[in-house]
Amino acid sequence: MEGLVSFQPFPSSVIQRRLSTVYLHRLTRSSSCAPLRAQQSGITGGSESVSSALEGKASEQEVVIYQDEVVASQGIRIRRRPLTGPPLHYVGPFEFRLQNEGNTPRNILEEIVWHKDKEVAQMKEKRPLYTLKKALETVPPPRDFIGALRSAHQRTGLPGLIAEVKKASPSRGILREDFDPVAIAQAYEKGGAACLSVLTDEKYFKGSFENLQAIREAGVKCPLLCKEFIIEAWQIYYGRSKGADAILLIASVLPDLDIKYMIKICKILGMATLVEVHDEREMDRVLAIEGVELIGINNRNLETFEVDIGITKRLLEGERGELIRQKDILVVGESGLFTPEDIAFVQEAGVKAVLVGESLVKQSDPGQGISALFGRDVSG
Repeated sequence: MEGLVSFQPFPSSVIQRRLSTVYLHRLTRSSSCAPLRAQQSGITGGSESVSSALEGKASEQEVVIYQDEVVASQGIRIRRRPLTGPPLHYVGPFEFRLQNEGNTPRNILEEIVWHKDKEVAQMKEKRPLYTLKKALETVPPPRDFIGALRSAHQRTGLPGLIAEVKKASPSRGILREDFDPVAIAQAYEKGGAACLSVLTDEKYFKGSFENLQAIREAGVKCPLLCKEFIIEAWQIYYGRSKGADAILLIASVLPDLDIKYMIKICKILGMATLVEVHDEREMDRVLAIEGVELIGINNRNLETFEVDIGITKRLLEGERGELIRQKDILVVGESGLFTPEDIAFVQEAGVKAVLVGESLVKQSDPGQGISALFGRDVSG
């Protein structure tokens, strides 16, 4: 789990100092560290406390141990990559490695993340970061994603809609055979969507960054969320180069320090960050991070794909809900929303925006699907 650390959960200052040493040692050796890339991008904040703890050296094994402890301390169960390498398939005297717990994904989210790790490494070779930064000079400025959601909520009295352009999902398979991303996006905009979410993962969701770019270049005015499994800062720059106005960060995948640095990167680029949580522990982690303005509550467990819209209500009750109101954080309800009753339920719980894909994209006219979802026309 390279470059993924946060020191706050450790009660022992000795462990904190040791971990800081390990982390800095790793930073000097690994070019795939998100925080290091953030610092190279001119982002600071957090490195001072680390640098003050410089003492001694650490082995690769110590790095892995301490980083695993940090990730575990934050309740993150998703492993970034196989611990023992992928299974090998040689015959005879050659090495043969059977599948085991260390090289077999434990759930679909972990499988997606492992594949994304390899995919991003290949993409980075073709498009180094400096080429992306150059490309940003000609990309139109980002649009106000959060502002669009707030405006739609004020205009309609209903949650602002992030309508999702999605062809397939691992749990549902192909959602729409006649999939034209630009036509769907235009229908969503006409039907009253405030923003759009565009799936860019190809293997598991049949999406692409080309779809994102095509929608932006077609003249769609809605701000666009790049719906990607972000594991490295490079992906943020790539999404922005394709026209993204906002980026999804998943708390069950990213430790706190990664989320902090990625939020800073997005602010520099003028982008919004939708930080997604699923349970109380993830919500508490995210609420403790400075700069969070948009939180998505996913009613779908990304490890099992089970859906329960009651999760939204549970996470917005009591002190958490009060803290969200104090910080003026806009909350987005995600997954399992199919009817006006579902929308009313999460709105009463406290959400001011919803992200909906499946129940819309499967409609013959996605724009009319929006009216059915809310129980009335919201396009005016």
